[in-house]
Amino acid sequence: MAFGSPREEQAALSEINVTPLVDVMLVLLVVFIVTAPLLTQSVGVNLPKTVAAAPPPPRPVTLVSLDSTGQLYLDREKLDSAALADRLRQRKADQPDLTVQFEIDEQVRYGQAAAILAIAQQAGITQLALQTRH
Repeated sequence: MAFGSPREEQAALSEINVTPLVDVMLVLLVVFIVTAPLLTQSVGVNLPKTVAAAPPPPRPVTLVSLDSTGQLYLDREKLDSAALADRLRQRKADQPDLTVQFEIDEQVRYGQAAAILAIAQQAGITQLALQTRH
């Protein structure tokens, strides 16, 4: 019988056949080459060059705050809900495009927050923002 020595068998078994790995990598490369042009969905358009316009001046922001104790503030001035409604109506009359930002503490009950938002709605405020933490 012509059997090889144990050393020759170990040497033959210790080699890794990389041909299947190369085949898989080539298939993945072909797939990538075929699909890469399809990923760009933009239309080739030559856009005109213009002079950059200056941004509009920032509008003053009206800030309504409601802390955890239920105290109302309009731009850091303590108010009650009736005075808040009057002030918001007055500011809305002065600035028709008034935007109001609301800071409401997370401990405030939903009903209180909804009441403050309703006051702003009754004052005619249509542009509002709720501030949150990131």
